[in-house]
Amino acid sequence: MEDNPQTPPDSLLPYDAWTEQALRAVVVQALRHAVEHGLPGEHHFYITFRTDYPGVAVPARLLAKYPEEMTIVLQHQFWDLAIAPDESGFRVGLSFGGVPATLVVPFAALVGFADPFVRFGLRFTPPPPDQATPEPEPEAEPEPPRLTPEEQGPGAVVSLDKFRRRKD
Repeated sequence: MEDNPQTPPDSLLPYDAWTEQALRAVVVQALRHAVEHGLPGEHHFYITFRTDYPGVAVPARLLAKYPEEMTIVLQHQFWDLAIAPDESGFRVGLSFGGVPATLVVPFAALVGFADPFVRFGLRFTPPPPDQATPEPEPEAEPEPPRLTPEEQGPGAVVSLDKFRRRKD
């Protein structure tokens, strides 16, 4: 049986995966810009991700409402946007129905990214849902990490309670 000359052969190199990885890097750069400079002008981001992907952390009430996929908008009211040091994902604070929540999203969970102001959009191949649904995050906001005085910088207030002797 002869191959059809118009059908390209199957690649032994993962070009599709490389392309998706490069396009996800565009999202990382866009979010990094927002972290460092804010969103300029009328730019705003629509980010769609799989809520059932490993490593996604959303409050239980949101996971119940969006068990598979969710779209968030970063525009006027968001806070604590941060990129993971290894660029594996991001964290952001948003308000849902007036209730603040912190979301953690691995970049591998993304299925879409758009900036409607400039009609820019990317679609990603949805990752296969994990066999186990991630545990929902507790509704209470996590306590911020405690920094050493050196990490806090000059003028930081240091509690001396841990150095005091306790009277029983």
